[in-house]
Amino acid sequence: MFDADAPAPPDPPPRRPPPGPLFAALDLGTNNCRMLLAAPQADGFRVLDSFSRVVRLGEGLHRTGRLSDDGAARALAALAACAERLARRPVQAVRAVATEACRQATNGQAFLRRARAETGLPIELISPREEAGLALESCAGLLTGGPRRALLFDIGGGSTELAWVRIDPAGEAVMIGYLSVPVGVVTLAERFGLDAGHDPAGFAAMAEDFAARLTSFERVHCIAQEIRQGGVYLLGTSGTVTTLAGQALKLPRYQRDLVDGTVLPIEVADDALDRLRGLGRAGLDEHPCIGPERADYVLPGCAIFAAIRHTWPAERLIVADRGLREGMLLRLIRAWRARRFR
Repeated sequence: MFDADAPAPPDPPPRRPPPGPLFAALDLGTNNCRMLLAAPQADGFRVLDSFSRVVRLGEGLHRTGRLSDDGAARALAALAACAERLARRPVQAVRAVATEACRQATNGQAFLRRARAETGLPIELISPREEAGLALESCAGLLTGGPRRALLFDIGGGSTELAWVRIDPAGEAVMIGYLSVPVGVVTLAERFGLDAGHDPAGFAAMAEDFAARLTSFERVHCIAQEIRQGGVYLLGTSGTVTTLAGQALKLPRYQRDLVDGTVLPIEVADDALDRLRGLGRAGLDEHPCIGPERADYVLPGCAIFAAIRHTWPAERLIVADRGLREGMLLRLIRAWRARRFR
């Protein structure tokens, strides 16, 4: 019998919309293995899962020219962990890339064949030019409404990529020149020794060694002259630069949302570099934005930054906590949308 006074039954719970496509991007570098899993959004993507592990794949490469068995084993274990995570998700597309360590090593291609066979990941070796292009893809949004030109640099473990960028009238960032220097933080640490950065002469030697590799690029593009005319920023995307930003902002712990996109006057970045150099090894170990796993490579990275900054003395540094993985995700999502449109 119908009872008019009885409470109405509760509304059924709203149906959840079907989950959208997921995309994954993996970057196997000289020192780290990193992966992002993301879903598209109107303004880019939303990260749903991330993975980062220090693997030291390029350990000893400068001395032997080969990937060591221990480094390969650490990298394969990290790749297997990534593959296991991806197997639990309905991933639309995966892109996995390897960079300088596998480019330099005489057994780099053999390692990648083994990695593909053991993990099922479609890992590929990319060129330095594509590496620079992916970094620019991820950082282009930070240049909107800012400089007329920018020098992007990505300090890695085994190499450093640079891109000379023009911002066109429509606000698009166009790469008009690039340079890949086969020297990164691991390379310098192994060549000069782990303690070199703590010694003023050792730090200067690392910076001078790197600066000498920039002269031909400057000769071709006359970037210093462009800087003197104004409107040119440095744009850094690497652990070195985000660490400098964390130090400059005096963060009690690292916070990506405060670091990514911040613009530092170059004098503030210089001061942060000097304070990092003054911490000593124990201070770097205990630093909330560094820690013992990264302490050996912070000062070699600072030496590379010092070389770039003194070769091209721009007044502003844009800091980007983004890089190859974000660039790959943007490209994967753009290709997916293009296929849907067609």
